[in-house]
Amino acid sequence: MPLKVVAFDCDGVLFDSRAANIAFYDHILAHFGRPLMSEAQVDYVHAHTVHESIAHLFPDREDLGEVTAFYRTMDPMQFIPMMIREPHLVEFLAFLRPRFGTAVATNRTTTTQRVFLYHNLAQWFDLVVCALDVAHPKPHPESFWKIRDHFGITPEEFIYFGDSIVDQEFAENAGVRLVAYRNPKLRADYHLDSFAQGPELIQALCGNNS
Repeated sequence: MPLKVVAFDCDGVLFDSRAANIAFYDHILAHFGRPLMSEAQVDYVHAHTVHESIAHLFPDREDLGEVTAFYRTMDPMQFIPMMIREPHLVEFLAFLRPRFGTAVATNRTTTTQRVFLYHNLAQWFDLVVCALDVAHPKPHPESFWKIRDHFGITPEEFIYFGDSIVDQEFAENAGVRLVAYRNPKLRADYHLDSFAQGPELIQALCGNNS
């Protein structure tokens, strides 16, 4: 079947947000007198929801209410400007539209809309599905189901750009093709190191007729 929808993860794909995520969670840890994140913890929070990440960083606390209440007082605009849009991204999105539908499936929550507005990307996507829009975030396939129903497509008409093990499991659970972005360790149908190579990949998938 022809490709109809191209979708993306947010953190690590549309943006280099590692520094922003580190600053956000280290600020919380410092407030509660905890050591800063290890590399393994950074990798975890990069791919999971804020609720999962807080539970991961505070495994000894049964009641996370105080931690949750604190991070909800934090101004996300301390961190959103630290996110760096990936090179050649806008050019690739311009190449895709309007022939292909474009979507995002992310485990971000309350900051999602502000991220896309601040970085002037909202107009490039037909649909953005964040963790607040589903009962079960990635790697559960519900985010794909919402995209599928919105566009009226089959899994074969969809491709997903992701960078983490959560994205790999999401694609496998949904039965869709995965483009591993700048992560050669993932099991994926395709690997991409730069969005500058994106049009060539899409053309190959479409038989060089795009």
